[in-house]
Amino acid sequence: MIHAVLIFNTSGIPRLTKFYTPLHQSSQTLIQKIFSLISIRPAGLCNFLDAPELEAFLGPKDGSDERWRVVYRNYATLYFVFVVDGAESELGILDLIQVFVEGLDRHFENVCELDLVFHFDEAHHILAEIIQGGLVLETNGDEISNSVKQASKARRNSFASANPLSLGSGAGGPRSGSLQTPLGWLTDRLAGVATR
Repeated sequence: MIHAVLIFNTSGIPRLTKFYTPLHQSSQTLIQKIFSLISIRPAGLCNFLDAPELEAFLGPKDGSDERWRVVYRNYATLYFVFVVDGAESELGILDLIQVFVEGLDRHFENVCELDLVFHFDEAHHILAEIIQGGLVLETNGDEISNSVKQASKARRNSFASANPLSLGSGAGGPRSGSLQTPLGWLTDRLAGVATR
């Protein structure tokens, strides 16, 4: 099971956090602990490590001697970190991180740290298309991209139909083609185009 998905920069500042199991201590302390574990590792070492230090945060494994594992990838200035248990394959999680990064990259067209800061809701939506409740739902990049685009379009349409001042055509219906937006009406009045 995937217990946490974290993205933080090379300074340790979290940019996305999602926990699938309850924490026994603060999330900020957990992020600092994970950052201290992986930031000191040389680039030549593998991208996963056993982390018995996390038992204080996530609790001990149920009656087994399995340890928590941290699987991560470093892309430019960001660390993508998954905290998993022994039921997950480390190489499979590395592939899943790649799928997540490619999903972000498709949506934001060359994703950067500021995209995660200013569009955190969209980043969470992409993650939710891939993982729900700590289990992997989808790994096909085209399916993920299409679902995110459809949800984004539905959100825009909902906003346009609910907001009378939006620049769209309004709520739709048989007469919506003849309706004019408030901005259009004001522009026509100021330009003297209005009918008398």
